[in-house]
Amino acid sequence: MWKSISRTQWVCGWCAAVAVVAAASVVGGVAMTVNAAELWLVAGLAPPAVMLLVWRGAPPVTVAELLHTVNKPSKDSR
Repeated sequence: MWKSISRTQWVCGWCAAVAVVAAASVVGGVAMTVNAAELWLVAGLAPPAVMLLVWRGAPPVTVAELLHTVNKPSKDSR
């Protein structure tokens, strides 16, 4: 189930969750100052930015893996 979710969906979900929590805090009566807005902005954008930079696709095939797949006997020869 978790493998079917893309990076973009994770980032959108994170940003939506932070926006919901920020809106709930404002509705709850917390004063939204410039410093608090900067903190919400950093908390909302820094983790997805790092995730997009760090999260790569599958690692390249190593020589050992390549040789193992080439030397594997075929099932048709049995």
